[in-house]
Amino acid sequence: MTNETNTNTNSQTTPAPETKAPFHRDFKKNDRPKVRRTNQRGRSTVGPRFDTTVSLKTEIDHIPPLKDGNIRIIHLGGVEEIGRNMSMIEYKDSIVVVDCGVQFTEVHTPGIDFILPNARYLEENKHKIKGVMITHGHLDHIGAIPYIMPRIGNPQIYARLFTSLMIRKRQEEFPHLQPLNITVVEKDDTMTFGDLKVRFFAVSHAIPDSMGIIVETPYGDIVHTGDLRLDHDDGVPTDAEIDRYKMFEDRKVLLLMTDSTNCENPGFSISDRIIYRNIENVIKETPGRLIVSTFASQVERMLFMLETAERFGKKVVVEGRSMKTNVEVAKLAEMLKVKPETLIPIDDMGKYPENKMVVLATGAQGEEFAALGRIANKVHKYIKLTKRDTILMSSSIVPGNERSVQNLKDKLSRQGAHLIHYRTSDVHSSGHANSEELIWIHKKIHPKFFVPVHGYHYMLRVHADIERRLGMMEENIIIPDNGMIIEIIDQGDKIVQLKEKAPSEMMVVDGTSVGKIQDVVIRDRQTLAEDGMFVVIGVIDSHTRTLKKSPDLISRGFVYLKESQDLLYQTRLLTKKIIEDSLAKSGFVNLDQLKQDIAEATTKFLLQKTAKRPVIIPVIISV
Repeated sequence: MTNETNTNTNSQTTPAPETKAPFHRDFKKNDRPKVRRTNQRGRSTVGPRFDTTVSLKTEIDHIPPLKDGNIRIIHLGGVEEIGRNMSMIEYKDSIVVVDCGVQFTEVHTPGIDFILPNARYLEENKHKIKGVMITHGHLDHIGAIPYIMPRIGNPQIYARLFTSLMIRKRQEEFPHLQPLNITVVEKDDTMTFGDLKVRFFAVSHAIPDSMGIIVETPYGDIVHTGDLRLDHDDGVPTDAEIDRYKMFEDRKVLLLMTDSTNCENPGFSISDRIIYRNIENVIKETPGRLIVSTFASQVERMLFMLETAERFGKKVVVEGRSMKTNVEVAKLAEMLKVKPETLIPIDDMGKYPENKMVVLATGAQGEEFAALGRIANKVHKYIKLTKRDTILMSSSIVPGNERSVQNLKDKLSRQGAHLIHYRTSDVHSSGHANSEELIWIHKKIHPKFFVPVHGYHYMLRVHADIERRLGMMEENIIIPDNGMIIEIIDQGDKIVQLKEKAPSEMMVVDGTSVGKIQDVVIRDRQTLAEDGMFVVIGVIDSHTRTLKKSPDLISRGFVYLKESQDLLYQTRLLTKKIIEDSLAKSGFVNLDQLKQDIAEATTKFLLQKTAKRPVIIPVIISV
């Protein structure tokens, strides 16, 4: 493909053959440039704000009221994707909410910062909300709090200590919002929320203070585990896990909702003891400087790495915003056990021998501007790789990031660094349970009904198969979609799916705007990415009703203009004829209709000539 940046200017503009004459621009209303703003990533974006005005009643007035004695469960996100986890349980006049997370942008949502759960049902019923229970501190469970809490009445949040600190730390990025009301709870705490009683219990996950929720109803317990795995030794759960789940032996569990993320993986996940032993050996035996990259969300592993480095007399540099944030939160929670002098600023690295240095860095997924990405691209201010460096990538590849991670590994390898990753050594284990772990958990909780959560639809199907193999009847299992209304009826004897559905359209954060995803905006962004844009600029004399000069053409990402002169000449003739024919007609010249005619004709012509469909932007300037 020809590189379009080889031109002498950056404009990719072909002026008309005629000499340009100075003129005064009299922009009409629809010709004004759109507002340019900066989104949360610092990128410049162009476009109007999303229209967030909506009639909540119109969206949910088709939903029948909850009948007395029934229990309603709605998953507002997290059951058709990985992320934006949010569920609610409603009984009589009480609603308890579980989690409030974000999903990161995907291929089909270019330019979007975050995808949010659709909380319209909660907005209309916020008078019933008695509390929001947060299972743990990962962004896919807490990230939407700043956006959604103000819309649902800013109800009380209940979380364990580390989770509460993560929530408060994130909230510092939104100083304009009202302060959050957070109550710190502990495992085994029991609290009453209107018509419901809630009990909390600890679960194992990749972040401290993870917990599950037990909602006590007159017909039995509704158990929502959040994300979890088992702590085990070679497939044998530890005594702590056995004691943890003993509480369910004497409980009547009506419904189980649990994590489906890794249900496809057979057997047990790799034990953390094996992972930690291998990481310890790498830290101990690496002869030169060691750069460790892991998910910042793997807080317990990060703390282990810091403590291990100190044990072997090494200094640690923490590099990357999310990693630094989690270290600060760990300090506040008094979970960080290392001495202050173990952590050093990055500009002090030169004061210590290379074999006494460990760098804890973000960017294992190939993010361009994360610490490891800047090192790979040779633009990091302090770290330049040599053949003496070892890089430990203690994380798996998130689906969709395969090419980015491969590119990262190639760049690091070209600089001579030695790479250790999860495909060559057991240095990573997920925080989500594999199938055999889930089987053990299901047997311990022994529910009457089952609704799999947290994962793509296929994952939920596979998880449902696990419960079927354990003997649950088909009619007692429901595989949810976002917005599906599930009810437990007949005094706990039956679980059903209503034909009605709660609002489930995608809600997004786009720069400073929050609202429904605008199909036309996303479609234009996808087209710009795939076929580019083509601008036609016509200048007309409003007094003589003539075209002052042939139209100017501007291209971005469509064709290389210097090699497409014949195409441009024909396009200019076409647009010139359309404008002149419109001006030749008597009566008022409708500029909006003229621009539409140009766009339609140009789109058809360019599609025939190039098999591409760029975004056509006609601009008519009246002088």
